[in-house]
Amino acid sequence: MERSLWRHRDFDLLWAGQTVSRVGTEVSTLAVPLIAIQTLHATTFEVGLLTAIEFLPFLLVGLLAGALVDRARKRRVLLLADAGRLVALGSIPFASAVASITLVHLYIAAFVTGILTVFFDVSYQSYLPELVDIDQLVDGNAKLAATESAAHVVGPGLGGAIIGLVGAVTAVVADAVSYLVSFVCVMFIRAPNERPARAAGERTSLIAEIREGLRFVWHEHRIRAVAFATATSNLFSGISTAVILILMSRELGFGGAEIGLVFAVGGVGAVIGAVLAPKLARWLGVGHAIVWTLAIAGLGPALVAMSAGSIAPVLLAAGVAIEGGGGVAYNINQVSVRQAICPPRLLGRMNASVRFLVWGTLPLGGFLGGVLGSVFGIRTTLWIAAAGGILAFLWLLPSPVPGMREIPRPLAATEAQAATEPILGAVVEAPTT
Repeated sequence: MERSLWRHRDFDLLWAGQTVSRVGTEVSTLAVPLIAIQTLHATTFEVGLLTAIEFLPFLLVGLLAGALVDRARKRRVLLLADAGRLVALGSIPFASAVASITLVHLYIAAFVTGILTVFFDVSYQSYLPELVDIDQLVDGNAKLAATESAAHVVGPGLGGAIIGLVGAVTAVVADAVSYLVSFVCVMFIRAPNERPARAAGERTSLIAEIREGLRFVWHEHRIRAVAFATATSNLFSGISTAVILILMSRELGFGGAEIGLVFAVGGVGAVIGAVLAPKLARWLGVGHAIVWTLAIAGLGPALVAMSAGSIAPVLLAAGVAIEGGGGVAYNINQVSVRQAICPPRLLGRMNASVRFLVWGTLPLGGFLGGVLGSVFGIRTTLWIAAAGGILAFLWLLPSPVPGMREIPRPLAATEAQAATEPILGAVVEAPTT
């Protein structure tokens, strides 16, 4: 009989730590850009650059992280990443207290935190299948996403309130402390903390292992289609992220508490998406659920772009809710499919290869958002982001994804081996996969 995840001690610890950490991250998501916008009076381009730098590590070290994680004890990586992020974020209020905060310091803290987040996230997604059975993956991902979505509700409201009371700089302390909580929770997980097994005498280079992960993603057509669709969505989401707080703060005149409230109300959509994701997979089939939820998520940015006048808060909250709800439901099912298909020895590299692409477009989007916002204005930039994001689901239509009724079983050894063999050597050097 399948053991309930409600009484799965190790999963519950991972879940609790990630829940607190995500709430803290939502606070910093508002606080750090608002330090740049309101305290340091950064330009539109400088704010966009901050977004780009935060996600740049996914391009720079994403593939390397996957290969290293597959060689390492994943729990140890989680602990080191949490400890490092505690120091990096904590340096912002510390610097403000003893001297003064600068835009360069924000860039450095965002970059360091981004590097550690790359390693944490790759390890985190690769660690879950070690803690739970394959039949529990959707349930586990749904619970993790549900509390992450709840963080989207609680975090911005809490962040806005803290910012209103003590200022954006001091509010960053909440995120730093949340990483400490996550560290303690992961430390008490009892699951064996073993290095991945390797064949006797097997010695391969990091480059060879990175190539193997890239080949697997390229040849596994379901994962490849999901990666391209998500990368497209994230590219235009990065453009929107770079300018949305400027719209709310400077053009609409919202304060920190009002901004937090808008995102908190909008975050209800993410909670609904997390709750509905398993049901949609059962009702529609997991493939159709993936396609439709991404398509629905693409409608949200259009409401954000048209927000103006007295109904601006309503349109903003509705746009954030639709984008968040569709996006969370999409992620729960597509991540579960990827985790189920991939052989355990390739999980780190598969996750890193996918994240290299799907998160790697975010710094490009952030940079483009800063440039487009400076040249064409905030409104035009938001409409560009909305128009591009709504087309992301088209990558999925010609792939095998719509035909999946259930979460697939893991690939057999022969299938996995075939998926890592190069075709005429073409994809060995193809990081675009």
